[in-house]
Amino acid sequence: WAYSFQGRHEDAIAECKIAISVDPDFGNPYNDIGAYLVELGRLDEAIPWLERAKVAPRYEPRHFPHFNLARVYVKQGKIQEAIHELREAIRIEPGYTHARQELHRLLGMLN
Repeated sequence: WAYSFQGRHEDAIAECKIAISVDPDFGNPYNDIGAYLVELGRLDEAIPWLERAKVAPRYEPRHFPHFNLARVYVKQGKIQEAIHELREAIRIEPGYTHARQELHRLLGMLN
């Protein structure tokens, strides 16, 4: 995270890959790589990393990759897919305010 806060996303991705090599079951680095790729505008590249985070055997904040996938789909103009991911994020973590706000925003766009 420190590298990402400094705008050094490539360095952050490299560190996440090291973490994955140490413990491939831990989901956080998969989600983080996906999020960094979103920030870099590399949306198609981000999707498989976020999908891996969703199914990682050890990963507590499972709602994060769903929210990040929603960000990808919004940028790609895939609003229905984004809505699906946001609903899943809220199902996993009902109190996730950012997902609820984004879901309401997208639903409002459809009306």
